[in-house]
Amino acid sequence: MEQEQLGTSPSSSSTSMRSIDDKNEGKIKQSADSRFPLTVLEMAGASGVVLCFVVGLAGVYLTLPDSDYSFLKLPRTIEDLHILREHLESYTSDYTMQVLVGYCTVYIFMQTFMIPGTVFMSLLAGSLFGVLKGVALVVFAATAGASSCYFLSKLIGRPLISSLWPDKLVFFQNQVAKRRGGLLNYMLFLRVTPTLPNTFINVASPIVDVPYHIFFLATSLGLIPAAYVTVRAGIALGELRSIGDLYDMHSIGTLFLIGLVSITPTLISNKNKA
Repeated sequence: MEQEQLGTSPSSSSTSMRSIDDKNEGKIKQSADSRFPLTVLEMAGASGVVLCFVVGLAGVYLTLPDSDYSFLKLPRTIEDLHILREHLESYTSDYTMQVLVGYCTVYIFMQTFMIPGTVFMSLLAGSLFGVLKGVALVVFAATAGASSCYFLSKLIGRPLISSLWPDKLVFFQNQVAKRRGGLLNYMLFLRVTPTLPNTFINVASPIVDVPYHIFFLATSLGLIPAAYVTVRAGIALGELRSIGDLYDMHSIGTLFLIGLVSITPTLISNKNKA
């Protein structure tokens, strides 16, 4: 009787996993067809979020002294970053609170709406505030921005991500379904390593039912290694020629090693169950 049960177990397990994959793919395709474009209510909610950020930035701007702020723009190159740092250094000492609030608001806005360039903001934090304060600031702003993106995606994300990345979403949903028992370790692995883009993880997590407490813990802890690498590079900003100089093979290898350590408990647990 025991041998009979053992013999049928792999087959039933395989059938079950295929059933989960088919069900997830069908659900995603159905949502892509039935919920696009956004409804008026969803557009109103997204517009309200944008308005909140605009009001916050306007409040910071109005508390600064009269001056020429034409240098204020989102940095896209190392040269833009040099110009921004040179102008902000004096303001950081005299208007520390305004600079901090403005920095966090811009960073969170960029994370919320998946605007590329947060790596330049992380470099700027290191250049203006040093390693410890810079890492704390980046991790706080990145976690807050990722959380804002998570909840906004819960409101309007399903039709967008199902249309933009349907295959990647199916893959992510299947992986999350298979790793429910060690989901925190798996999410930590994704955050530490460049296996999936962070912007995709932020948008897709509520769609594939990653609980917020796991999302929050994995984000706040998993972003620390990459934040440290980037912020530390910002201290020696003058030596950087391109963003490619940030991540050499040694840095990437270290991040993957940390990621493997984070997922090891899950692998051991699965092996013991098998």
